[in-house]
Amino acid sequence: MESIVWIWMAAAVIFLIIELATPTLIFICFVAAAVISGIYSFFAPESFYWQIGIFVAVSVVLLPLTRKFAKKISHDSPQLSNIDALIDQVALVTKAIDPDLGGQVRIEGEIWNAVAPEPIAENSKVKVISVTGTKVLVEKLS
Repeated sequence: MESIVWIWMAAAVIFLIIELATPTLIFICFVAAAVISGIYSFFAPESFYWQIGIFVAVSVVLLPLTRKFAKKISHDSPQLSNIDALIDQVALVTKAIDPDLGGQVRIEGEIWNAVAPEPIAENSKVKVISVTGTKVLVEKLS
């Protein structure tokens, strides 16, 4: 039964398409396992249980290895977004900041409520230290 070879190769292609669609290096071990099972099925087409056993064994062995390899080659590229992007930005004080009452700053065209440990005059430039809810903690630029 030579068609079983083509079934394994079709499975390998399907796993390869899934891997290319989701580049996580998880399905690549299934691609390799399907190819190895397909090669074995070429020489022993009637031993279905062995083919499935080889597929499972190769997948189980390669899965942790591909995860370690994926972690080595992938780099975290943290793109700051939303509120995290405001930290370390320079802002303009639009309403004087009092340590007890707070004030307002303009950051990239938006007005934010601001607090600071010291009084800061209007039209001063400040640096955003952190964001909590709708308030930013700022410090005066030296």
